[in-house]
Amino acid sequence: MTDTSSISEKDLKLKVNELRTQITHDERELRSLFNELRLHRTNMTELKEKRDALNAQVKEMVTKARDLKEKRDGINTKISELKNVKNARISASQQASDEITKLKAERDALNQVSRGTVDMISKAYAAELDTFLNADVPLQHEIDVFGRLLQLEERLRAAMKADEVHRKIQETYEAAVSQHAGSGENIGSTIKELAEISQQYHVEMVDLYKKVDEMRKDADLCHAQIKEKFGVTEPLRAKIDPLKLRISQLRDELNGYLEKLNDIQLIKDEKKQQEQRIVAKEKLEKTGKMSLQDLKLLMENGDLEL
Repeated sequence: MTDTSSISEKDLKLKVNELRTQITHDERELRSLFNELRLHRTNMTELKEKRDALNAQVKEMVTKARDLKEKRDGINTKISELKNVKNARISASQQASDEITKLKAERDALNQVSRGTVDMISKAYAAELDTFLNADVPLQHEIDVFGRLLQLEERLRAAMKADEVHRKIQETYEAAVSQHAGSGENIGSTIKELAEISQQYHVEMVDLYKKVDEMRKDADLCHAQIKEKFGVTEPLRAKIDPLKLRISQLRDELNGYLEKLNDIQLIKDEKKQQEQRIVAKEKLEKTGKMSLQDLKLLMENGDLEL
């Protein structure tokens, strides 16, 4: 609390004016800060809603993509089982050995390129794609992953082509078996149908992950903009509390000075009233007359009774 006992009335008034000016300035600055914060908060709310909506869509689409992967892998398991049966029948056919050897050479050349099965490469592709889309990795690592994705795509095409050649081999075997052991189940056709369904699931899955990647980029952009706005608003927030505290302190100090001025004014008013009282009494004693104001003054001070 400021000691005002030794400050003159003139200095008190100067100090009051100075404090009022400072409070007005600080309140104006505080309003400006709140207005700027309100503007940023409005934009931030819109960005958060957009980001959250995108993340919700991403979650839904990732769930659907995983379901497609499970269906694809289940069909690939059936294909693998059917291929085993088909290979057993092909191995029973000797008459088509020349054609089979030629087809195998073609298939083996493709396998040299693919260096793995469609299932294995698809899984590797999905794993690398998951890393590319979801993992928080350095830029160089991300570039390396993208390069491997391109390689895996080329290998996958080779592996799928190898499977097509292998189906031709199976058909050759089936023809041979049909000639020697009677007609049997058309396993090759079944495998082809299943492979088409498996490929359809795979394509849908990859398309979904591509969309997920785009949505994640948009969501990340929104999040980055939100962080940027936080970077702008945090300094504004940091100014508000100290400014509010300073205004409160200035008001307390102002109230102290105003109370002192009020006390001075009361003393002056009391002194003036006493002077007027003395004049009224002297006037009454000398002339026996008084005004209504003099009467009221004397009665209020007990100098005169009716």
